[in-house]
Amino acid sequence: MMKIVIAGKVAVKRERRDEAIRVALAMAEATRAEPGCVEYRFSTDLGDPDTFCIFEEWDGEEALERHFRSEHMKVFQQALPELLAGGVVIRRYAVASVSDM
Repeated sequence: MMKIVIAGKVAVKRERRDEAIRVALAMAEATRAEPGCVEYRFSTDLGDPDTFCIFEEWDGEEALERHFRSEHMKVFQQALPELLAGGVVIRRYAVASVSDM
């Protein structure tokens, strides 16, 4: 099965950082409960706490597509414009194999 990995970073407004954390935590909690979600996590850049990093792992395309149609994704996307300071970089990777190191 092809795994899908999403990795990226977004800059949040310093004055809205606490709100951005609440929104990100709610999104992560709801998303982790979705079928096919292996990992969904926000973290902050150690050099810049106003930069949030995101890492997602999905059990295939179908699971990711369901995620994009979820109600919590709609709520999340509505909140983002007020929280972001620009600088969004998100990449999608199709992974043929995964192994522990």
